Amino acid sequence: MARPSVVADGIEDRVFAALASPVRREVLRLLRDDGPQPVQQLADHFEMARPSFSEQLRVLRDAGLVSERKEGRQRIYRLEPVPLAEVQDWLSPYERFWRERMSELGKVLDRMEDA
Repeated sequence: MARPSVVADGIEDRVFAALASPVRREVLRLLRDDGPQPVQQLADHFEMARPSFSEQLRVLRDAGLVSERKEGRQRIYRLEPVPLAEVQDWLSPYERFWRERMSELGKVLDRMEDA
């Protein structure tokens, strides 16, 4: 059986895999709320060994969700929102699907109240 075609096979998988981790989602939230930050400032929010935290950052970089730049001896991480917008674009039809279903359910419930 042939595998279904997937748009830009690979990058979307990496983005969804990156978003699967609560640690990585929290890193993204910190970068969204507080702007670019050095690795150590980000790592201070988590109780994990530095190599483990660096692996979390690598997954985010590989998915294109963050970028890093060197500033002296520090590595500064920054949120890259484009892949998140692409995920939103992918999810949008499902959101419309469920909104329509909920609207129909609301209408059914309203009719049941009137009966």
